[in-house]
Amino acid sequence: MATFGTITTTSPHNPNKSFEVVQPPTDGISSLSFSPKANYLVATSWDNQVRCWEIQPNGGSVPKAAMSHDQPVLCSTWKDDGTTVFSGGCDKQAKMWPLLTGGAPTTVGMHDAPIKEIAWIPEMSLLVTGSWDKTLKYWDTRQQAPAHTQQLSDRVYAMSVRHPLMVVATADRNIAVYNLASPQTEYKRPSPLKYQTRCVATFPDKQGYLVGSIEGRVAVQHIDESQQAKNFTFKCHRDNNDIYAVNAINFHPVHATFATSGSDGAYNFWDKDSKQRLKALQRCNQPIPCSTFNSDGTIFAYAVSYDWSKGAENHNPATARNYILLHPTQDSEVKTKPRVTTGGRK
Repeated sequence: MATFGTITTTSPHNPNKSFEVVQPPTDGISSLSFSPKANYLVATSWDNQVRCWEIQPNGGSVPKAAMSHDQPVLCSTWKDDGTTVFSGGCDKQAKMWPLLTGGAPTTVGMHDAPIKEIAWIPEMSLLVTGSWDKTLKYWDTRQQAPAHTQQLSDRVYAMSVRHPLMVVATADRNIAVYNLASPQTEYKRPSPLKYQTRCVATFPDKQGYLVGSIEGRVAVQHIDESQQAKNFTFKCHRDNNDIYAVNAINFHPVHATFATSGSDGAYNFWDKDSKQRLKALQRCNQPIPCSTFNSDGTIFAYAVSYDWSKGAENHNPATARNYILLHPTQDSEVKTKPRVTTGGRK
């Protein structure tokens, strides 16, 4: 992806001169997922659609396919072999779409309320869905009934899986941690943050997780009791007295640094180990509801679209626009670096 060209002009939704994906969704964008095998990007949105583009080496994008749910779609993920997309949403269905073979989507799971989170677990060959019906369900896509149903304390708001670690955040500000070697056993702990959880992300080394809240704050949490002294929180996505939600946290697949995206329209790159921000990008004129890296971390994709964080009065359907932007990452933005010490202070 280093061959991305350059964009010389800026616009309010794109002050960082990112590449724009063509034919974006027509309503709010809820999730972005890159194939683990190629530069195919999938987006889900409130117009009931799941769309896929092929991202070209020069930064161009080609619409490849689309499919529909009956209601707004909230989440998406890919199978590890890059052939198939899974999605879930307000129609309470989990769908399997054999995208690369041109097959038709089929329903492989059902809940009693919208499906907010979805993940494929290759080590178990199971799909896991998290719903507002206060359950997690594991699905063998060849069977109609779930392989296991896990009752939760409240609605699922966020989920992150790196086998054997799975972290699920619920509406009551609890964090449920699972070792997938025994998925029936839940280790529940309260969120270290005082406000509603918006996103979670498991560490690449599976030793802990990040939690982002609506109050412009991220917590760095370790699972092992002996590592609790390493836990800390930091503020982000704030502008003086204005505080914005942290909508997404994405770890870089190579360097284990991470990005945060917020309702302030900004995205930042961070290194938790040296406790520093690596790069702050300019704010877009709308929130960033979701974001993701591609498989080698050379592209950071992010949506610019209203997230309803300021209610209906701030939404004008006549002028509302939705964008998906592609930022070619630079090593200086995403590589770990030692903290610079100046004047005796760290």
